[in-house]
Amino acid sequence: MRINSPHIKVLIYGIVASFGAYFCMYAYRKPFTVATYDELFYFGVDYKIILIIAQVLGYMLSKFLGIRIIAAMKNRNRLAYLLGMIFSAELFLLLFALTPAPYNTVFMFLNGLPLGLVWGVVFSYLEGRRFTELLGVFLCSSFIVSSGAVKSVGLLVMTQLGVNQFWMPFITGLVFILPFLLFAWMLEKMPPPSASDISLKTERTPMNAAARKKVLSEFLFPLIIIVGFYTFLTAMRDFRDNFSREIWDAVGFEGNAAIYTYAEVPVAIFVLLLIGLFVLIKDNFKAFMSYHILLLLGAVAVGLGTQLFQMHLISPVAWMILVGFGLYVCYVPFNGLFFDRMIATFRSGGNAGFLIYIADAFGYLGSMAILLYKNFGQSEMSWLRFFMNSTYVMSVFGIAVTLFSYFYFRKKYRAKYYISTQKSELAYE
Repeated sequence: MRINSPHIKVLIYGIVASFGAYFCMYAYRKPFTVATYDELFYFGVDYKIILIIAQVLGYMLSKFLGIRIIAAMKNRNRLAYLLGMIFSAELFLLLFALTPAPYNTVFMFLNGLPLGLVWGVVFSYLEGRRFTELLGVFLCSSFIVSSGAVKSVGLLVMTQLGVNQFWMPFITGLVFILPFLLFAWMLEKMPPPSASDISLKTERTPMNAAARKKVLSEFLFPLIIIVGFYTFLTAMRDFRDNFSREIWDAVGFEGNAAIYTYAEVPVAIFVLLLIGLFVLIKDNFKAFMSYHILLLLGAVAVGLGTQLFQMHLISPVAWMILVGFGLYVCYVPFNGLFFDRMIATFRSGGNAGFLIYIADAFGYLGSMAILLYKNFGQSEMSWLRFFMNSTYVMSVFGIAVTLFSYFYFRKKYRAKYYISTQKSELAYE
């Protein structure tokens, strides 16, 4: 296949701009979690826990709002959405620094509101293309690397520049303003999907209430179980991310700023290479079914990694990398690629953003539920022990859901293909 100039522009702009834009977004969301806020308790609760709950609440609410906002978003409004989201998030970090604790918690909640919509806007530039897998995997790898990287920057801002833990999130955000503007401009300069893209992946269009209802009525049952799995995945991934410092400290890496990035880079590379190969699968149904095999691999890796670690057969670093790989190789496809192929396979119309935000909304609801359960239901259990126990539950649940989904969609596709073939034969006769 000859790749002409528009395709090269899509690849270069898409990979660099989507990765960069979402990487920068994390600079407004995650750096505060690297601070410890030692000895600060309000209402009998650790102040850091209050901040994390507040931001996740805002982020979760934005996911529910995004089910409609992102599904109905018109292409001409995307750049304005992106700029408005980032600048408002940075403004709330400034107000967080200026307002004394615990009253500044409200600004951490408001900070999460716009940031939860950034993913849907960025992915809308990428979906429905022949290279969506390749572009999407770079985008997804950004959140694997970015969380650790921006926390490293945040820690350096405190230790090297002497910035206190309340101003650190705002100062870290300032560092990334200009890069974000560049990446947002590059996204806007991407050529739209070509005629061959539309032929292969179907045209992606804004969805009104009737279109959203039609998709839900066709896929309601499989979506329920898939969203259930994704809910657990999001909760586990967020827990590992938000309390990575506590987990690393517990396994002997206290004060090591580089470990946050060092342990995530191999995960990003493995996931990038593995999912990037899906661009070579032209047949949408085969690619969609192959994603189920990938989910099964990830679910097994999470449980197996913890078992090997507890048996002292692998090091703490190898354990975190293996569990990270398992979590992200499952988590990444659900952030657009799985649904992009699902739409293309069944020609259901609309856009992947609608399905992504249904999954994300309940995913972050699950994240909030596990956070509250850990702090108020299992407060005596260590972060490390709670995380290890949860990996076993997620592994078993993920394997069961993936197998069920695989056979359900295979049967549905074969039935649909059989009916369409029969209609074609009757028309021919």
